Amino acid sequence: MNIKKIILCVFIAAIFALASCEGAKKEETPATGFTISDTMMKRIKIDTVKNTLVLNEIRLSGKVVADEEKVLKIFPLAGGTVMEVNVELGDYVEQGKVLAIIKSTEVADYDRQLSDAQANLQIAQKNADVAADMYKSKLVSEKEYITSQRELEKAKSEATRISEIFKIYNIGKNSQYIIKAPIAGFILEKKINSGMQIRSDMSESLFTVSQLSDVWVLANVYESDISKINLGYEASVTTLSYPDKILKGKVDKIYNVLDPQSKVMKVRVKLANEGNLLKPEMFAYVLVSFSEDKQLPSVPSKAVIFDKSKNFIMVYTDRSHIETREVEIYKSVGNITYIKSGLKAGERIMSEGHMLIYDQLND
Repeated sequence: MNIKKIILCVFIAAIFALASCEGAKKEETPATGFTISDTMMKRIKIDTVKNTLVLNEIRLSGKVVADEEKVLKIFPLAGGTVMEVNVELGDYVEQGKVLAIIKSTEVADYDRQLSDAQANLQIAQKNADVAADMYKSKLVSEKEYITSQRELEKAKSEATRISEIFKIYNIGKNSQYIIKAPIAGFILEKKINSGMQIRSDMSESLFTVSQLSDVWVLANVYESDISKINLGYEASVTTLSYPDKILKGKVDKIYNVLDPQSKVMKVRVKLANEGNLLKPEMFAYVLVSFSEDKQLPSVPSKAVIFDKSKNFIMVYTDRSHIETREVEIYKSVGNITYIKSGLKAGERIMSEGHMLIYDQLND
């Protein structure tokens, strides 16, 4: 082989090698042919993908009820005719406020018993005093003296008993039985009106008084979600009356029985009721939040582009290297989306102003 042929072969081999290197270099850093301008960069927000615990949510419906620990039902202690009713349903009352006045034959009998007990006490006191003086003078026996003291104690006990009944029944003048509010709170139930006849053995309460500084929300959990609910989970509550007001609480009780008709289990969320905004029987939405025992790459939900029945993320390397990458979503919770595949922690993505870039690169 002559020298010219050898030189030609070496030259051709060198050209192929150079072309090969340039091809490899291009594969390593593919250029899109598109560069983000300074003006456009100001509209773009870049976020870094992070591995975070996967949050989960369960949406429940329920209603507001009064805190049973702060509810008192008032039953009649004596029968009679209702003379006055001083409150209406929903009124706020202070402790001790007169709710109703009842004229009662039973109370009239207690008046008679009190008069008899006081008269008997006076007589027993006089007899005991006389017996004590005569005993000192040796005019009566010790047995007679002790008997007089026993009669005095018996009369005192009977008078005390009747007086205690007067306190319990709030008995007033003219055979009147007075019903007073045992606590400060709101009248949740009122089943009494002027002129109404009542009996002491009535099974229904006349009034229900409740403090509403704290209330409960009883939420319905369907069978498919029972295994996901645990005590202590964070809960956000909203109502139809105040849709923009989010109240925070926790699941503090799980009623481990299912309603035989609705087939739901109840859970309780206790809430501080500032300003008494929440009223018993209000409809409530409850969002229960908890974390799963796993970590996945997470991105702002607004960074995800849904197009052509697929989900895409704009992966940012620099102004000239932006990749439209298809991803598989695990789930979205609020403003966070968890990625099952397609992204890894540490990569940078575009979360704002990226729709224009997507259109430019994928038209």
